[in-house]
Amino acid sequence: MRILEHESSGTLVHATAPPSELSWVVLWCGGTPHTGALLAPVVAAAAAVRRDVLTVARPGFGGAPRREGRTVADGAEDAVGVLERLDLQDVLVVGYSGGGPHALAVAAAVPRRVRAVLTFGGIAPYDGTPDWFAGMVDPSGLQAAVEGPVARGGHAGDFDPRSFNDRDHAALEGEWGALGADAQAAHQHGPDGEVDDDLAFVRPWGVALDAYDGPTRLVHGQDDRVVPAGHATALAARVPGATAVVHPGDGHVSVLGHLADELRRISSGNPA
Repeated sequence: MRILEHESSGTLVHATAPPSELSWVVLWCGGTPHTGALLAPVVAAAAAVRRDVLTVARPGFGGAPRREGRTVADGAEDAVGVLERLDLQDVLVVGYSGGGPHALAVAAAVPRRVRAVLTFGGIAPYDGTPDWFAGMVDPSGLQAAVEGPVARGGHAGDFDPRSFNDRDHAALEGEWGALGADAQAAHQHGPDGEVDDDLAFVRPWGVALDAYDGPTRLVHGQDDRVVPAGHATALAARVPGATAVVHPGDGHVSVLGHLADELRRISSGNPA
């Protein structure tokens, strides 16, 4: 594992190989919250299709400087910049949860560099209706974000364990324990990144969702209680070439159990 830090721009980058050796990569866009660290199951799934993993922490996460008022497009800028600086092509962009919108933003910004996009439990643009929150066990943080920065900054809700189903808890006790540990580690850097993510989700994203028309699979658990599966179908209607893939019984974390299969599918040239 190697860590690259672009100190001049404040960009925090983690990768499984030195910059000079990176060629075929999975760009992992972490959830809300994250540190930008490499997660073992992500590295293993990427290695199975002979790819390295590259992560770029969003502003406010993992020690990366905060960028108040950022949009989703702004939150993806650092990752886009790294792809450009390293001149990476044929990138598989994968976004989890709050990283889903940012994965789409990366693809929209540099479509010629992206082979395919995968999202898992990703959130859709806010449509201004109560239906957008339907099925969320605890939408209070996002509802506060709708009220504005002051309300979201003052929100101090605790995580409701009912947001995860039995499969989610089993995943966190097993292979995806690294995800839970990373989310806990993210709290050491304070709430700013999470606050700014939530604000960005309910504002206009600044992303041309039709700018990338390559293979896009929006993978979701039917029993996701954090970001309900309706978000995947809503997004699929707005993103050219996108397919919503909904797995019965899976929740917000357990849906990641399909990551390896999805990477194999994309890598084999069979995105359908």
